[in-house]
This record gives sequence, C-alpha cells and structure tokens, in this order.
Amino acid sequence: MRTALILLFLLALAAIPGSLLPQRSLSQTNVNQYFVDHPTLAPWLDRLFLFDVFSSPWFAAIYLLLFISLIGCVFPRAVEHGRTLFTPPPTAPRHLHRLPESATLPTPLAAPAALDVVEEELRVRRFRVVRRDGKAGPELSAEKGYLRETGNVLFHLSLLALLLGLAGGKLWGYEGSILVTEGSGFCNTVQQYDTYSAGPLVDNGEMSDLCVDLADFSATYEENGTAASYTADITYGPAGGGADQETTIGVNDPLRTDGDRVYVTGHGYSPCFTVAVPGAEPITDACAPFLPTDQAVMGSEGVLKLPDLGAGITEQLAIQGFFAPTGVVQGGILSSADPRPLDPQVAVFVYSGYLGLDSGLPQSVYTLDQRLIDQDRLTEVGRANLAVGESTTLPDGTVVTFSSYRQFAALQLSHDPGQIWVLGAAIAVLVGLLGMLLVRRERVFARVGPAADGGGTVLSIGSLTRGSADTGPRFAELTDDVTRALAATAPAPPPSPEREAPPS
Repeated sequence: MRTALILLFLLALAAIPGSLLPQRSLSQTNVNQYFVDHPTLAPWLDRLFLFDVFSSPWFAAIYLLLFISLIGCVFPRAVEHGRTLFTPPPTAPRHLHRLPESATLPTPLAAPAALDVVEEELRVRRFRVVRRDGKAGPELSAEKGYLRETGNVLFHLSLLALLLGLAGGKLWGYEGSILVTEGSGFCNTVQQYDTYSAGPLVDNGEMSDLCVDLADFSATYEENGTAASYTADITYGPAGGGADQETTIGVNDPLRTDGDRVYVTGHGYSPCFTVAVPGAEPITDACAPFLPTDQAVMGSEGVLKLPDLGAGITEQLAIQGFFAPTGVVQGGILSSADPRPLDPQVAVFVYSGYLGLDSGLPQSVYTLDQRLIDQDRLTEVGRANLAVGESTTLPDGTVVTFSSYRQFAALQLSHDPGQIWVLGAAIAVLVGLLGMLLVRRERVFARVGPAADGGGTVLSIGSLTRGSADTGPRFAELTDDVTRALAATAPAPPPSPEREAPPS
C-alpha cells in the first residue's frame, strides 16, 4: 500500500506539466505558438514528451506500475480476507480485565448455563460464537463486523476496476465534435467532424452506424440575457436508411444509443446570403456558421466561401463578417446588445479572387487565409452593414443580400465502451466505502470461573472494538442485558422454614 501511495503521488506530479504546457492532443496551434515563443526551450521539452504528457512512455510507465502495485496489494489482501471469513474467532485472552471494556458478573448459575445466556444475547446481536474449554475454564469467543473488511476489499477492488474501465474507454473510445446548422446533419464518420480524437485501438472503419439531423434548435434566456437552457430537436437513425427516430436533447440530457452519446455543447447563429452574379444562376440561402466571440451578447464572426459562382466564372467570392443578434450601430461600427435575435444585422466584407481551397494546404472554414490577402490574391471589393432583407451591390454588379439566419448547435458524439463498467465500479466503490464507514469490527470474550467464596460462579466479559473509540455505551448495554438474563434464568431461592409459635 505504501508503494501504491508513492506511485499515486508520482502520477499526480507527472500530470502537472500536462496542465502547465500546451498539449498536442488538445491544441496543435498552441504547441506551434509555444515553439515560436520559446525556440530554444521548446525542442528540449519536446524530447521529454512534455507536449504529449498523457501519452508519453514515462507517464504510461508510472500508470502501469500503479496498476501492478494495486493488484499486488489488493488481491493478496482479498485472498487473506476470504480465509478469515471461514476462520473461527480467536481464543479468549488470559486476562480479560486488560481489554478496553470489561466486567465481572457474579451468578448462581453453573458455568455452561451462564455461557448459554451470554451466547444467546450475542447471537441476537448477530455475533458468530464459538465455545471452548480453556485452561482457565469454559470460555466463549464471538466476533462480528466482517463486512467492514469486506467493504475495504471491495472498495479497493472496485477502484482497480474503475481504473481499468477508464483505461478501456480511452483505448477503444472516440469523440468527435461538429457544428450543425438547422436543416442539416452529419453521420458518424471521421471526415465529417470538425475535431476528432480516438484511442489507439479504435478502428475508424468500424465506427457505429449513426446519422443525426438537426430539425430545430431553441435557446431560452433569462430577463438579464443569461442563457437558461438549450434544446435541440433531432432525428437519428442508421446511415443506410430505415426508421428514423425523433427526440429532443439538451445540455444535460444527451441522446444515448448503442454505447454512443450525443451532447449539445453550445450554439450560435448561421447568417444566410443570396448572391446574384450577372450572367449566372443566383446562389440562394447559402449559410455559414459564425463563431461567437462574446458569449454574453453572442456577437459572432465567420466567413462564407463561394468557390463556384457559375459556369465560365473564374473568380471566387468570400463574405467575411460580424453577426449581431440584436444589432446596434455606433459610429458605423456594428455591435450586439443582446444574445436574443431581436434585430439581426450583419457587417460584411466581401472579397474576390482565389480562395486557395484546392491548394492542398489546410485552412480553417471559419476564417480567410490572411496570406492570400497579403499577396493580393484576395481583394476586398465591398463592405456594408445589412439587416435581414437588405443588399449591397459590388462594382461588377454582383448583388449580395442578407436573406435570413438560422441557428446552429455544437454537437459532440462520444463513444465509450467502458461506461457501463465504470458505472458498475463506481457504485461498488460507494458500497464498499459505506461498509468501511458504517460497520464496526467487534470481538467479545467471556469466561466462567468459581466465585471466591465458593458459592456460584463469576462470569467475566471483555470487549474489543476496532476503529471506534466510543464503545462504552454498547458494552454497557450488552452487560445490562446479560445481567437481566442471568437474573431471569437463575433458580428462585428455596423458601425459608416457618417458626413454630411458642406454647402459651
């Protein structure tokens, strides 16, 4: 156990760099920025796996050693406890008066009858009783509270099972996040997620067959503008078709199906635009999610990229902007005054040129590539503040209209095959802990010897309770009950002979 505690302490120390330094599993961008800010120190830290702490060999070594130590500690203890369950209580100590609680009770009963009374009182209290013929006379040993040690063993075994369940969930589990606008959906494939992480033993070709469509999203707010609840009406079913089911999920009320859980983790707005290019078919209701920059008033920024404007048109278009659910314009600058869509407005900056989507270089769908703007491959051709239904006309005659807006939900799908295992282990941990806290391990010993005056016997009782300092009231209650039972069992004294009256 000492070794396990030391390793647990080392595991906590090893996790500290993972909270102080950026981790690749969470944000590769932050790691890259750390290399820029600390060009000399960062390579040395990288050699020590300090940007991948929780997947590093040395962290895994401590974790595995902790497992081995717990197994080496708990299993022998469980085996020993199993043997103890079938071992009778120990013999009574020679000097019962040296126990923490002891008493002597004189009784006219014979030794077997006196011990019968004590045994009955102890069995009523659910003690396991054994009687022996000791060197100092007939004696009795009783014990109860084995569930305390059983709870202790169950607690540690369940803790080990809990760690195994968590490890299994990390090895065979995966998690993906995506922004879904009302009227659209996604299927459970790696390619569709905005962010995706999986355990080392996950086969991406065997992910669960599930598709989710967002029919409607609603957010309710308090009078001060604070969000009260988010709910999303969704339909879900297998990708190959079949009977889709409808349900409503919320922040703390996810969809649970076949080991998968779909959560609502956030929301925002997706402005929709209609773009009419001269000589081409107009593009209607093209929507793009704008990410909130201020959660209090839901002011959001984003970009709508239009790489294909029509046949024969080589120029590409991008609409970058700021969306305000309740727009307020001051000095020509648009801002939001309320998170509710009371007066939706959008400030747009329209760019024309080359978007670089076919260059093979990764880029964010929520921002423009600033390098293309710096190289004049994307040029600004117009800007305007628009309310719903308003338009702006570009120099080439293209009309951009802010046609409507929709809401989007940030959905997260988590697959954790160890969640049932973890739940069962957590419940067992609590049961074991309750056994440790509520059950007392008690031993009671009794011995009968002859009285000093040669009449009757003397019953000596002693008690030993583990893990409890205040045992006086329980022992006093036991001795009082034994005293009353002895008195009730003792034979009545013979009547005294009547004296004859003297002759008159």
